[in-house]
Amino acid sequence: MSLRAYDMGRRAKVPFEPVRPGHAGMYVCGMTVQDKPHVGHMRYAVSGDAMRRVLEWKGYQVTYVTNFTDIDDRIIARGSEEGIPFQQVSQRNIDAFLRYSKLLNIKPATHYPRATEHVPEILELIQLLIQKGYAYASGGDVYFEVRKYPRYGELSGQNVDEMRTGVRIEVGESKRDPLDFTLWKGAKPGEPSWPSPWGPGRPGWHIECSAMAMKYLGETFDFHGGGQDLLFPHHENEKAQSEAATGKTFARHWVENGLVNLEGEKMSKSTKHFFSIEDVAARVEPEVIRFYLQSTHYRSPIEWNETRLKEAGVAYARLREALAKAGVGETEPAGAGAAGSGPGAPKANRGASSLASEIAELASQFDEAVEDDFNTAKAQGHLFEMAKAINRIADSADAPAAERAALPAAGQTLRQLGLVVGLFWGDASPEEEVPEEVQTLVRARDESRMQKKWKRADELRDEILALGYVLEDSKGGTRARRKA
Repeated sequence: MSLRAYDMGRRAKVPFEPVRPGHAGMYVCGMTVQDKPHVGHMRYAVSGDAMRRVLEWKGYQVTYVTNFTDIDDRIIARGSEEGIPFQQVSQRNIDAFLRYSKLLNIKPATHYPRATEHVPEILELIQLLIQKGYAYASGGDVYFEVRKYPRYGELSGQNVDEMRTGVRIEVGESKRDPLDFTLWKGAKPGEPSWPSPWGPGRPGWHIECSAMAMKYLGETFDFHGGGQDLLFPHHENEKAQSEAATGKTFARHWVENGLVNLEGEKMSKSTKHFFSIEDVAARVEPEVIRFYLQSTHYRSPIEWNETRLKEAGVAYARLREALAKAGVGETEPAGAGAAGSGPGAPKANRGASSLASEIAELASQFDEAVEDDFNTAKAQGHLFEMAKAINRIADSADAPAAERAALPAAGQTLRQLGLVVGLFWGDASPEEEVPEEVQTLVRARDESRMQKKWKRADELRDEILALGYVLEDSKGGTRARRKA
């Protein structure tokens, strides 16, 4: 199978044909940085990073761009509330996003453009749209004239005439049509502003992404990501203004990720309905957070559920346990590559043993999963099947010598394929030193707690203590450590 990726515009998975041979260009819409990053932000970052890693594993050179919207009404308002410059609000939240991205093993972007640093490019693009008749200046603002672009609504599947119903022109706006959207926003007294041919002001939200994407990736590039809540109006507007300006396809694949829901509703800064990643990372192991966020296909929504998060911690510990049993005691540094069907792929000898054959077949299935629209959920399922095969041989006193001899290579394949989707970067050495007897008791206690059998859980804890180990409980799982 060759790599196939979904395109929201075509509503189908289609073969990936890069704009430039051997290269992939990705633009992922990033945070508007008026507040701390929450778990929903980290999902778009993890989803984009997983796609990037798969592309690199397949041998593509990836230019990965994710932006920060560092000026808008909410950022200005937050600065005014706190009595600090808007730049200070933006910078602290950008720093937080980068810090927690690193914690979740998200590779640094090739470029992190900010709206305020690309005003010249934005002005140039707006002027081009005016020259081509797609935009007009009015009262210090500049608007994109939606009805001049006949393909508007194509990406989100909406009809322009139906959109018109219920849309009105706000007080202070001087649009020709309520559907027209802002490219340049004239400054109000006391607001931050930049000079322009239409008077002082600042960029509209949509135009910044078009200008920055084209600066770093060209007029046509391969992948455009971001949350599905951005599909309309943001991505629709990006597509319209970019293609109106250039006459070319803007992005070949629109790969929006599903949202993170909390009690059935999307996490949102504006409604204060979210868990900050800072709070979650204080009590859940980062590897478990990442594992959980990509345990559902990137286009599907995921429910942020404490019970499921707990189960993810227990499950991830089993993957780590299989690595330890296979004698894989060292991890790759964060951001390391991984091998598979791409350059440096692990070569499993299918005939050497039944374990080697099974691992080779599962590695092939893993490869098929990630080539099928970056299906990390299915790929992680194959990692569990590998772990099960490893544990079966490692735990058998009667396993033939040839099968045991295949364990190290099987463990290396498991680790290297885990790295493809960004797993196995933490230090697993404390867990690897814990005897199997203790690990079995820990798992039994976790299961008892999940079933609310508290008395049995306490008995198992006492048995573990009697063997000289203490427990560290978190929402991401339980770890046993030798008593000091």
